Amino acid sequence: MPKRALISGITGQDGSYLAELLLNKGYEVHGIVRRTSSFATGRIEHLHKGYDCADGGLHLHYGDLGDGGSLRRILARAMPEEVYNLAAQSHVRISFEQPEYTVEVTGLGTLRLLEAIREHNRRFSCSIRFYQAGSSEMFGQAAETPQRETTPFHPRSPYACAKVYAFWQTVNYREAYGLFAANGILFNHESPRRGENFVTRKITRSATRIKLGLQQHLQLGNLEARRDWGFAGDYVEAMWRIMQHDKPEDFVIATGETHTVKEFLELAFDRLKLDWRKYVTFDARLTRPSEVDVLCGDATKARRILGWQPRVSFEKLVAMMVDADLELAERELKGDG
Repeated sequence: MPKRALISGITGQDGSYLAELLLNKGYEVHGIVRRTSSFATGRIEHLHKGYDCADGGLHLHYGDLGDGGSLRRILARAMPEEVYNLAAQSHVRISFEQPEYTVEVTGLGTLRLLEAIREHNRRFSCSIRFYQAGSSEMFGQAAETPQRETTPFHPRSPYACAKVYAFWQTVNYREAYGLFAANGILFNHESPRRGENFVTRKITRSATRIKLGLQQHLQLGNLEARRDWGFAGDYVEAMWRIMQHDKPEDFVIATGETHTVKEFLELAFDRLKLDWRKYVTFDARLTRPSEVDVLCGDATKARRILGWQPRVSFEKLVAMMVDADLELAERELKGDG
């Protein structure tokens, strides 16, 4: 029998790459999908077609981290051995506009899922392994750089505060109930599947549209923010490795390098032979009420214990995203996008 995994947030960037990885490893993958008026499964459509449910494959279930009853029903239906909690309202700037919703889903949603797993384990005499997607934003204005597993948190947004709550609830369920519950503290990770309202994808999408005359300008906020950027496809492998470890622990996953938003911008426009200064304007509305200047991770523990390390460099990541968005812009220009 194949191993079974349940992924919340399967339709997001990380969820799609993780589902792809697990299916290629022979897992039967189940995903939680929120019901919306339009289909939001574009990132996993190729998986749904390529892996037939009759052969194990990919199964989707309607549910929501705001509904504990739906989580318990999905667990009973899927009977997973591993649960990856990737669902969240994950846009930091938007969390300032929707703080209650962000905390409800990102923070309390994790608690609901942990409690559902605890009840499920007792009811069915099983032992589900649980992965919680942490974020480098939890470190915020940290007192030390680079940040590691022992660095105290100093969250600077509703999103980051909710992630800190979810982190400690995961630790609490591990210590109080003996759950295999582990946190992955992932630093910024991007890909061509990144949402278009995140700054990296906003840059590559806009730059390629500008190149083809589909757009004239690009508005951005703080260009001096410095981040540790990696490739999402590399980072989901770290999630899987965390879950295969013999005991539940918390791991920082990062490249150890930092680059500014301006550096990302320059590389993207240079690849298209454009001068970004001719097209980019500053918009104060896109800055945060409380900024985080520098985030840089130390993944020594993950390298030593899990044997994990990033494969895609910053330069290759930017090139990958630009090339993918250029193809998208060309289809749009032809009327096929």
